[in-house]
Amino acid sequence: MGKSFYSMMIERDREIPGAVVRNSMIPEELGRIEYCLTDKTGTLTCNEMELKRVHMGVMAYTLETSDEVTRHLRANLKDRVGTEDHEETRQPSALAKGHGKARRDMPQRVFDMVESLALCHNVTPAEESAPAADSGTHDDRAGVAVSKPMSYQASSPDEVAIVKWTEHVGVVLAERTLSTITLRLDALLPEEQRGHGTAPLLTYDILQVFPFTSESKRMGIVVQSRLSGDMYFIQKGADAVMTRIVEYNDWLDEECGNMARDGLRTLVVGRKRLSRQAYARFEQAYSQARASVVGRAEAMRQAVADHLESDLELLGLTGVEDRLQDHVRTTLELLGNAGVRVWMLTGDKVETATCVAVSARLVRRGQLVHVISGLRSASEVSAALETLRTLGDCCVVIDGDSLQVALDFYRDEFVRIAAALPAVVCCRCSPTQKADVVRVLQQHTGKRVLAVGDGGNDVSMIQAADVGVGLVGLEGRQASLAADFSVDQFSYLARLLLWHGRNSYKRSAKLAQFVIHRGLIISIMQVVFSALFYFAPIALFQGMLLVGYTTVYTMAPVFSLVLDRDVSDEIAMLYPELYAELTKGRALSLKTFFIWLLISIYQGGALMMLAVWLFDTDFIHVVSISFTGLVLNELLMVALEIRTWHRWMIWSILGSLAIYVASIWVLPAYFDVMFILSAAFVWKTVVITAVSAVPLYIIKVIRRIYAPPAYAKLT
Repeated sequence: MGKSFYSMMIERDREIPGAVVRNSMIPEELGRIEYCLTDKTGTLTCNEMELKRVHMGVMAYTLETSDEVTRHLRANLKDRVGTEDHEETRQPSALAKGHGKARRDMPQRVFDMVESLALCHNVTPAEESAPAADSGTHDDRAGVAVSKPMSYQASSPDEVAIVKWTEHVGVVLAERTLSTITLRLDALLPEEQRGHGTAPLLTYDILQVFPFTSESKRMGIVVQSRLSGDMYFIQKGADAVMTRIVEYNDWLDEECGNMARDGLRTLVVGRKRLSRQAYARFEQAYSQARASVVGRAEAMRQAVADHLESDLELLGLTGVEDRLQDHVRTTLELLGNAGVRVWMLTGDKVETATCVAVSARLVRRGQLVHVISGLRSASEVSAALETLRTLGDCCVVIDGDSLQVALDFYRDEFVRIAAALPAVVCCRCSPTQKADVVRVLQQHTGKRVLAVGDGGNDVSMIQAADVGVGLVGLEGRQASLAADFSVDQFSYLARLLLWHGRNSYKRSAKLAQFVIHRGLIISIMQVVFSALFYFAPIALFQGMLLVGYTTVYTMAPVFSLVLDRDVSDEIAMLYPELYAELTKGRALSLKTFFIWLLISIYQGGALMMLAVWLFDTDFIHVVSISFTGLVLNELLMVALEIRTWHRWMIWSILGSLAIYVASIWVLPAYFDVMFILSAAFVWKTVVITAVSAVPLYIIKVIRRIYAPPAYAKLT
């Protein structure tokens, strides 16, 4: 019941809208997290991509200079589709001025790049524009369509960002079917006609599509233009795999590093013109590979590699930005101050992940960032770990290949060193590696590990952790449905841990201790009673008394402790250092168990022995005497343990006391009403209760004076 109540409080918290608790059995685990493993894309970032930079070797374009791209497109398209020349296209751009072949060919190079970006993807326009009749067209194989805004759907937000950029510069994805792609050339329209004018269309037949996979890290497409009849193989992918596919160049690696240091996700774009004979040879080999019974996938990949993936013309490089979510920096800072060590596990490049870690303040100001990458042997890993050991307080960034070698040969040593670091960034991680890191960290440290993610590739990591938190994002609800807790933003994690985790853990600890105390004290009274009467096999409390004690007399006050709190939510969020005290496990430990055991022995013995001693002449009423003292003692102990009173606590204590008083008349077989109403019974019962409870309260007050808890200094 207590755990269900904690879960309800999390879901009803207005500061965490949209929170869902899918596993109500572990809310108190939120109060003892020491390691937080998080994904980057969609978790720390918004997963809302925006293309920030396009580099074509001799020229780079940003969003601020996109009008230059539009001018180059207009200059090239006026000859391609035969439109009338506009005044703007006659004036050379300031950026295009210069000497040499590269400068003279910039309009064509820009068009090739934009055209390839607009064709090589798996994006579907949500609103299609149907071609009009042939009247007014520039070619009998090209139509016209009304220019209007489009929305796009795709599994990858990176591709949507690229297609939106091509729309921004004037080449719009107007229609896509299984066999064709239609582009609308808004770049040919004057600025005042954008959004409502009539623009020409270019249609391309889709001959082959090679979708992106996590293994290949690239996608390709073979298209044929209906206007010119030319066939092209267009491919885009990660620089690590595209470097060996495109023609030799001297700028790609440098620019990839520059973009990665700026926190941009890079894609290399290449193109190859195919003759009909070359495509026929590829199609024959590809068809034979698809007909293979054994090793079909590998044979198909080999056919593409042999006939298409070689000597591609390098068109350019794109840089897509995924901005940080709101309050991510504050959240990571709070978690760090709370003693939670944050590890970022991502599939991005080392440079990109490092830049995001610095901008998100996962790396503190002035802290050293040590990069481990490109390690292939055990000896290299051993040397790297030795160096890391001497650095001390730093953030280590390690790539997936080096991480795998370290886990294979130096698992214990690597985890021992990394677990002591304030932050760790693992790059180029596969979903399996993410789950392995979680398990290794759990086994080595024995600490509670929390995993946060938003996509299907994070599910294995989330399920392997002690506590899994899934974010509802653009990648769907796979992580949210597989997690123990679901939230909408990463920033909600701070309140989930520092406030709800604290309350759930401390309340569960106190509730468990009172349940233990409530059962032990009545057992001690039975033991003392039997010892005083020569261990006679007689039950002290029977029937309704025993049932009533565990239910209507004490259950509500004890359960009301789930409303107790030692600090307010403002203080818990303002001083995250308070959370670090919880991870030590002092609220519920072997020590606290023995303390409550001694309390139960003292109170049970005092109640029973004083009842027999003070009422020696009325021994026949010893049951009602001792039971009344027991109930009053339990209610008083609950009242003394409460730090912040709630109206339901008051009603539960007063209501339980009223029920007990009323049951004295309802259960005449157990109580003598005339005896209980006597003055002697009243003052002696008060003395018994005071002797059992007051000394413990005095000890508690003295302890708070000379050894106050950390939160007591803030309240």
